[in-house]
Amino acid sequence: MAGGKLSPRQKMINLMYLVFIAMLALNMSKEVLSAFGLLNEKIKTSNVDASQRNQAFMDGLKQKASDEPAQYAAVEAKAQEISAITSELDSYLESLKAGAVEKIEDPQDYEVMDKPDYFNNLFFTGENLKPEGQEFIDKMNAYRTSMIEILNDTAVANKVAGVEDLKENINENFGTGEVEKRDGTKQDWLNYHYEGFPLIASLTKMTSIQNDVKTNQSEILQKMLSGQQAAALSFSNYSTLMEAPKSAYYSGETFDGSVVLGRTDESTVPKRAELTLDGRKLEKGKDYTFEGGKVKMSVGAGSPGDHKIEGFLYFGEGGEEVEVPVNSSFATISKPNAAVISADKMNVVYRGVDNPMTISIPGIPDNKVSASASGLSKVSGSKYVMRPTSGRSVNISASGTLPDGQKVNTTSEFRIKDIPAPVGSIRGETGIVRMQRQGLEISSIGAVLEDFDFDLNLQVTGFSFKVSGQPTIRVNGTSLNGQAKAALRRAGRGEAVQIFDINTNISGSGVKLKKTAPVIIELTN
Repeated sequence: MAGGKLSPRQKMINLMYLVFIAMLALNMSKEVLSAFGLLNEKIKTSNVDASQRNQAFMDGLKQKASDEPAQYAAVEAKAQEISAITSELDSYLESLKAGAVEKIEDPQDYEVMDKPDYFNNLFFTGENLKPEGQEFIDKMNAYRTSMIEILNDTAVANKVAGVEDLKENINENFGTGEVEKRDGTKQDWLNYHYEGFPLIASLTKMTSIQNDVKTNQSEILQKMLSGQQAAALSFSNYSTLMEAPKSAYYSGETFDGSVVLGRTDESTVPKRAELTLDGRKLEKGKDYTFEGGKVKMSVGAGSPGDHKIEGFLYFGEGGEEVEVPVNSSFATISKPNAAVISADKMNVVYRGVDNPMTISIPGIPDNKVSASASGLSKVSGSKYVMRPTSGRSVNISASGTLPDGQKVNTTSEFRIKDIPAPVGSIRGETGIVRMQRQGLEISSIGAVLEDFDFDLNLQVTGFSFKVSGQPTIRVNGTSLNGQAKAALRRAGRGEAVQIFDINTNISGSGVKLKKTAPVIIELTN
């Protein structure tokens, strides 16, 4: 336009026209930059609100876990795991953004953020990725796989509605595979999203990823809690109870009791109780225990007649105690026709341990009741201890004489079971445990009897330590020795370390235990 046989005046006019068009384009570009900046600020504000909501949720869940650990402790533990995964990626992205604007005098002057140099130089070198670029990819992949792993957990999947949709959404939003462009060609994910873009556009994309991360956390946590509460409120956690104004009726009377629903699930456990029997204060552990959402009584029936149990059960709610009144009664009859023999903690007896037994005959004083069986010894009153040695079953016989001289004899058969096999543990966790390398170096190896009714003093005296590709190391004691620590330092991130052949015994006992199950540690760093 400024060449050819044009007059100098026309050349000047054409040149000014070109300058004017360039100025319009420049203004349009700066308006777009400002629009990106405003969008980035709006998403950042939304992220702050999401973080506050998530923290409030975590604080509330922590309180619930404190009030009702049996019901919410497992959910709270998973929530902490999700929060840690979220925080790791969020903090990493925030550090990238902070580095990008570190040398910009006014971080809100978006019109100067029109160059792609910072992330181009940080992530790329020619057609290849720099270590910083690969780190970005690795962080995205680690977040995606960790979240999918949590959602694949049976305990979580059972509590989260629409878990497959969540997994699909995470795979889509945090996938780092090649991206197909409009012309049908494919380009690496990082190049497609961050190479050649103005700085403010890249910052906005990172802020958007942070928003997706926080939104995922919020949605998963909310659905986990809703699922747990739905399970807790399920009618499968209730049983029918009979309420009656009195405990015994005469022939010809009208029974006026009521059938009501009562919660019996193990998560509904009182924090404490204050109970009396006919005015006498009852002691926890001696007169009653908390078992399976019930207050299990263990008191003498007393003399024939009606007896009242009164007081309060105290439950945690919102960090405070809520009291539930107790006003129940039972009747003791005077002439039974059979003895009552029951194990206090189980319907079987275990070989090699002292099994507490209660043996009594209603209507007959304890000092007039005799019981006999191989391995049975009397402690006091109606309390006995059964310590079976050989065989697969034992017959316990009880006999007594009623005041009228009538003899009562009863024999009951109990199965004898061996103590179950211990399970190796670290930090109290069993099976496959995810932990950091430094934590494993200082942790102690233990053993537990899962779902066993007796507290036995298990003692570990040694174990074998195995890192893949390295020789097995035998360790004496409960902690890694120098050789094992050296092998551990050569293990890679995400590698599984095995602890097996764990030597376990019961302190002060000659009882031989079954082989202890191994524990696997997946290294997280």
